[in-house]
Amino acid sequence: MNATVANQTVSPWAPFRQRAFLVLWLATLFSNVGTWMHDVGAGWLMTSLDPNPGMIAAVQAMTTLPVFLLALPAGAMADILDRRRLLLVVNAMMLLAAAFLAFQVQSGNASSHGLLLITFLLGCGAAFLAPAWQAIVPSLLERKELQAGIALNSMGINISRAIGPALAGLLIAQIGMAMPFLLNAVSFLAILAALWWWRGESGTSNRLPAERVLPAVVAGLRYARRSPALIGVLLRSAAFFLFASAYWAMLPLVARLQLNGDATLYGALTASVGIGAVLGALLLPRLRRRLSGHYIVMLGSVGTALVLLVLATSKSAPLALLAGLLAGASWIATLSSLMIAAQGALPDWVRARGLSLYLTVFSGAMALGSLSWGQVASHFGVTTALLAAAVGMLLLIPFTTRIHLDAGERSLQPSRHWPEPAEVDPAHQQDGPVMIQVRYQVMSDQEEAFRKLLHQLGETRRRDGGREWHLFRDQESRDFIETFVLPSWLDHLRQHERVTDEEAQLQAQIRALCHDSRVEHYLSS
Repeated sequence: MNATVANQTVSPWAPFRQRAFLVLWLATLFSNVGTWMHDVGAGWLMTSLDPNPGMIAAVQAMTTLPVFLLALPAGAMADILDRRRLLLVVNAMMLLAAAFLAFQVQSGNASSHGLLLITFLLGCGAAFLAPAWQAIVPSLLERKELQAGIALNSMGINISRAIGPALAGLLIAQIGMAMPFLLNAVSFLAILAALWWWRGESGTSNRLPAERVLPAVVAGLRYARRSPALIGVLLRSAAFFLFASAYWAMLPLVARLQLNGDATLYGALTASVGIGAVLGALLLPRLRRRLSGHYIVMLGSVGTALVLLVLATSKSAPLALLAGLLAGASWIATLSSLMIAAQGALPDWVRARGLSLYLTVFSGAMALGSLSWGQVASHFGVTTALLAAAVGMLLLIPFTTRIHLDAGERSLQPSRHWPEPAEVDPAHQQDGPVMIQVRYQVMSDQEEAFRKLLHQLGETRRRDGGREWHLFRDQESRDFIETFVLPSWLDHLRQHERVTDEEAQLQAQIRALCHDSRVEHYLSS
């Protein structure tokens, strides 16, 4: 059994006791209903404007490609700017873009390329929203409620997936093609109102000047490169979403060509995924008490492959709807488990940047997969594309299960255990480089254990910004000397802000092997 005691005792609904989380969750739910209405409306509209499978798959690609292109700078901005203000501005811009598309469709001036352009712009907005919102969630909840909060977020997305597509299909059939796009524009008002009401802490809490965007992006990439837990999440995500994207890319064609349906059936197929995800979310807490996220992702992959096989081989609408339930349950089980593992691998100072990397992999795999499966369908047919995706996912499972997902129980809160640094005139905080030297008097019978632990510490030094890390041995005193370099004194001050409880525990183990240790700081002159 892999669940923690906290996970066993915290109710799946506990995050709703936090008023700010509840208000923002409800507003996001309403906004996501509008987003799903747009997605279904755009996919169905494209079947009329240009029924080429490549163009239809391009609608899905234009939704996810902007996240792939912009998530890294968006994550950096979410870590260094006020997240609430960022969300307000981006949602307002998305409202204008959605309203313009509704006007174009209503006036009969919509074109296939215009539809792709507006969908791309809305995707750009989503690229800036996602890292900021995901990074805010931990500040709205107690730590023990975080897994439940992530699951509720996933469930909210899928409740909206159950409502939005079905409503879009009904509105298209009964009122007209423009209505889903108009209601999508209106839905942004809910999230804008909630964000205007919310006055909680919405940015990082360090006491230092904000990083610039490009160095912040570099710092995020550096942290990810030296975080095995995050790398594992990214690899498992890429493997899953590359093949799972075939379901979303091919669904409009399955509804129209294989099942001979209309917009109502397409909306129902998409809604069935949302219903399955809601049911899956209700069962997830019980499943997590028995299985770790590592195995839940494996089960989600198997379930998705089975769904693709059913859609490829069946002409039955009821069977396709049942397959949608399994698709939704598999999707939320995998998505929430990967997100929990990603959140657990990240301290707060780099949380949005790390999550933006996860979103980059997610969107890149979805966009590349959508375009690829669209091309396969164009040349060989929808059935072949779905079969190829199913077989590919099944063949990859034995390899991906070798990549273990961290349980997310690491202690990455700021420890603040380092002594206060020497005061430097603020006008010279950008001066550098700075060399840090730590001298260790190690017990003679503990030298091997010391070396092993210090090399682990060296990884954390590099991960937090240190360069040119080395471990030397004084040939006279036999002391060990650790050195590393930072670009400026301000970067060293940021290290003080970033050191975590986990690193504090590692340093305590190192000190237990030493008679004494001494830190010295050298500023370039």
